[in-house]
Amino acid sequence: MKSISFLALMFSMLSLVFFILLVFLRIPFPPFPLISYQDVFDILTPLVLIPIYWLLFRCSSSRSDLASESIFMILASLWIQGQGMHLAANSINNLISGLADKQLIDKFPIDVVRLTYFFDEILSHYLWHLGVVGLAVLLIYREWRYPAGQKTVWWAAIAGGLLYGFTLFTIFLEGQTIIIGIPFVCLIVLFSLIWSLNHLGQKPVLAFFFVSCLVAALFFAVWGLYWGGFPQFSDVGLI
Repeated sequence: MKSISFLALMFSMLSLVFFILLVFLRIPFPPFPLISYQDVFDILTPLVLIPIYWLLFRCSSSRSDLASESIFMILASLWIQGQGMHLAANSINNLISGLADKQLIDKFPIDVVRLTYFFDEILSHYLWHLGVVGLAVLLIYREWRYPAGQKTVWWAAIAGGLLYGFTLFTIFLEGQTIIIGIPFVCLIVLFSLIWSLNHLGQKPVLAFFFVSCLVAALFFAVWGLYWGGFPQFSDVGLI
C-alpha cells in the first residue's frame, strides 16, 4: 500500500505547480500564439491531480463502497468542470486584456467582457473550489469512519501541509472565494483540535489537511490584519 503521507506530499507539490507556478508561463505558445504555455500545461492539471486524489481516496480508508465512490465522481466532475471553464475563459480574458494594453482595439463590447469575467473569475472559481473543498472533506470523512491503519509520517505531512496551505490561501484569495475558503480551513482546524488531536498520528490524511488548513488560516489572519481586509495579490500590486 502506498504511504498516504508521501502521496499527500506529492499531491501538495503538484498542486503548487499547477495552481500557482504556471502563471509564470504566460508566454505565447509558438504553434498557436493566441494561447500561452500556461494554457497548454494547464490542460494537464486534472489529468495529473485527479488520479492522485483517487489514490488518496482509495488508500485512506479500509473500506470501499459505491456511495462514497459516486460522491467522489460527482465532486471530481465539479472540480474538472470548474477548472476547464477557468482555463478557457482565463485564456480569452488574457487575450482581451493584452489587446487592450497594446491599444490594438479601441473598445470591446461590454457584454462580452462581462460574460468572460463571469466565467473566468466567478462561476469557474466557485465550481472548482467547491470541488477542492468537497474532495478534502470526503477524504477526511472516509478516513475518520474507516481508517486504513497507516501511521502519519510527520515530516512529510508537515512539508506537504506547508505547501498545500499556501496553495489553499492563494487560490481562495486570488480566486475571490474566501467565503468558501476561510470557513473551510477554520472548521478543519477546529475539528482536528477538538475531536481529533490525539488521533492525528494514526490519520495521515487528516494530519495533512490539519497542517494545510492551519497554515492557510494563519496566512489569512496575517493578510487580513495587515491589509484590513482580503484584497487579491493583483489588487495590491504583488502580481
